[in-house]
Amino acid sequence: MGDRIPAPLRRIGGTFSSFTAGQKAVTLLGIVALAVGGFFFATWASKPAMAPLFSNLSGQDASAIVENLTSTGVEYELTDGGATIMVPSDKVYDLRLQMSGEGLPAQADTGYALLDKQGITTSDFMQHIGYQRALEGELAKTIKSIDGVQAATVHLVLPEKDIFSDDEKKPTASVMVTGKSGSTLDDEQVRAVVHLVASSVEGLDPKNVTVADASGTVLSTGDGRGQTGAGGGGGDQRAKATAEFETKMNSAVTRMLESVVGTGKAMVKTTSDLDFDETETESQRYTADPAVPPLTETTKNEKYTGGGAGNGGVLGPDNIQVPNGNGGNGTYDSTEEARRNAVGVIKETRKAAPGAVRRLSVSVLLDQNAAAGVNQAQVQQLVSAAAGINAARGDTMAVTILPFSTADADTAKAEEDKAAAAEKTDQLMGYAKTGGLVLIVLILIFLAWLGNRKKSKGLTDEELAQLAEMQAALVAEADAARAIEGGPDTAAIEAGEDVNNRREEISEMVANQPEEVAVLLRSWLADRRG
Repeated sequence: MGDRIPAPLRRIGGTFSSFTAGQKAVTLLGIVALAVGGFFFATWASKPAMAPLFSNLSGQDASAIVENLTSTGVEYELTDGGATIMVPSDKVYDLRLQMSGEGLPAQADTGYALLDKQGITTSDFMQHIGYQRALEGELAKTIKSIDGVQAATVHLVLPEKDIFSDDEKKPTASVMVTGKSGSTLDDEQVRAVVHLVASSVEGLDPKNVTVADASGTVLSTGDGRGQTGAGGGGGDQRAKATAEFETKMNSAVTRMLESVVGTGKAMVKTTSDLDFDETETESQRYTADPAVPPLTETTKNEKYTGGGAGNGGVLGPDNIQVPNGNGGNGTYDSTEEARRNAVGVIKETRKAAPGAVRRLSVSVLLDQNAAAGVNQAQVQQLVSAAAGINAARGDTMAVTILPFSTADADTAKAEEDKAAAAEKTDQLMGYAKTGGLVLIVLILIFLAWLGNRKKSKGLTDEELAQLAEMQAALVAEADAARAIEGGPDTAAIEAGEDVNNRREEISEMVANQPEEVAVLLRSWLADRRG
């Protein structure tokens, strides 16, 4: 049976049989690791590349498409919370055509595609309703393409135009949006939705667009503003904006004070009253530049001079001089000037953004131990300048120096020391485990080396006898070859001397190449036993 085994396999088997127990274990582990790695690599390499078939699907459409793919045996994956279906990239276009032929996704038949179903017999009312539905569908598709928006629903109110009515109603719109993974849209995205809808509908003012999310929170009620804008977001959003302002103020003043008294030695509490009302002021002023010549100028001068007697005075203006008495000279002089200057008109319109500070109160608490040499008046002046305290609008400022409690700090330090000790212990245990593994590996390597060394020191009697037999056979073949060629007859050599020479040659070969001789011998023995 041994002759049926190929020679390479016999050599591999002989080499493996010459290994020690440690070498055999390492070899087997390496073979198993290569087999497992090859299996996973082959599985990964055989997996097809996936590409999206449809995205932003509704639950109804996704369920119908998955059922269709399952019935046809097509491999698929669901991502983006089930709103996106991935299929093998080489089947994307074929599957899209197949799904389209079966009317999937059904919700895709919206937008301007609805107008394709209208005929010439459609009434004006149905045409109006169809146009409105088509516009709502197109807007919903566009809004869903915004990053972070998973689903959107648009409702429009488009009043019919009446040329005989002066009181024309304006269109309005409401948008319901759902963020991906339950997230909420930020102010920039809300403003984008508002202006997108307002710009897509004729005559629609951004103030007439309302945006809300799936949780029922109003994100914007008009003017294109987000959650913290005027009229949008309600009291919750105003409270949120106030809290953010106070937090920023507290952090800024605290960092400034901690640079003086040290970290954790100062506390700042800010209470603010913000004005979220949007105000608009218009003013008009008239100005005249004296350096500019007048548009028109008129001067009128009257003079009178006369003499004679008179018994009374003359009734007239103040600049008429009449002698008092029976005789004398009278003089009359009157001058009038009229100018029409160019007057300039300056009109100003100022709009105040919401969020102005109405009133601000700041309280500062310093640790007595850290602020022993700190001037309280200087601290108050510094914080007042940093926070923008204005006494005219009723702002208040207070600085107090009191001893801080150290109980929390001591507890935190104890917990930190405990955590550091536990971390150090875990680190030492990790080092010990690593050292133990390294020590075990070194011991296995040493045992393998020791076994090879013992094996290389000499051969067994059976192996020496087999080598001697091999050597004798080689010598006999050489003698026969030389006898044929007329060489000396080695049979005359004494048997004892010939045996000693062969043993010396075998011993020298074993000493020079012990491992090769052992492998060769075991392979030869395996061939003979087979």
